Amino acid sequence: MSVFVVGSVALDTVKTPFEEHADLLGGSASYAAVGASFFSPVNLVGVVGDDFPEEHVEFFKSRKIDLTGLQIVPGKTFRWSGEYMLDMNVRETRSVALNVFEHFNPVLPAAYKKPSLALLANIGPNLQNHVLDQMERPKFVIADTMDLWINIALDELKRLLKRVDMLILNDSEARLLTQETSLIRAGMKIQALGPKFVALKKGEHGCLLFGQNGDFFSCSAYPLEDVHDPTGAGDTFAGGLAGHLAANTKGDVNFAALRKAVVFGSVLASYNVEQFSLERMRSLTDGDIAARYESFKLFSHFEVIED
Repeated sequence: MSVFVVGSVALDTVKTPFEEHADLLGGSASYAAVGASFFSPVNLVGVVGDDFPEEHVEFFKSRKIDLTGLQIVPGKTFRWSGEYMLDMNVRETRSVALNVFEHFNPVLPAAYKKPSLALLANIGPNLQNHVLDQMERPKFVIADTMDLWINIALDELKRLLKRVDMLILNDSEARLLTQETSLIRAGMKIQALGPKFVALKKGEHGCLLFGQNGDFFSCSAYPLEDVHDPTGAGDTFAGGLAGHLAANTKGDVNFAALRKAVVFGSVLASYNVEQFSLERMRSLTDGDIAARYESFKLFSHFEVIED
């Protein structure tokens, strides 16, 4: 079963205290689609300019990502530049140039309109709703969001939340959305807005998963000695989670399947941050993923829960 992914495709310039790289493949849809592709085929919807490097198109194709829905239009591709501090949880945006993304109007090819599992990666909730309007109701819909949309498009975001099965956001965004200091209260309050499931990302401290009837799972992050580039880690997590669900549930998602998918999403994200952009994903193998998953189970005692 394929995963439908819609979001941004970008060219990034990223600076850390140790390195700086320009014109990197970026964007929420790029990270999410590549993450999902390790488990299932992907149908990608996005927009790029005619300056988008062919090498990135070929990389998507090498991951068996269908690009029928990728619009290539005259103009420049969306560009983002950011700088990470010594504490890589702290990031400053240096510049944003929306370019062709400013007028992005997602149009779904006919073959994309009946997905069993849809991932609405981080774009404006108006666009996420517009995409859902073009679909027959998927069995399972996951949406990602960010503080910007909570601040400037709250009503549209709340309309979206009534239409999705799962929301993914980070801890500060959850507090902003709910005005709660407790993440447990925040997670439950978000569920009351519509989603059956909520995943609260906590960066290097893992993820909290909220289910129905009081179901709850706390997942640690994989311990890494070196983090080179945190950009896109959350999108890779969402993509890995979605891809694993698509490969193992056929859209009939339960909490046990979600727990396992959260761990696999965390495994994918842990590999992604080991190099800049999506470079680590180019050499990543299924064996690498399986080995880190087994390590993850051992140190987190996840095998007890899985059984």
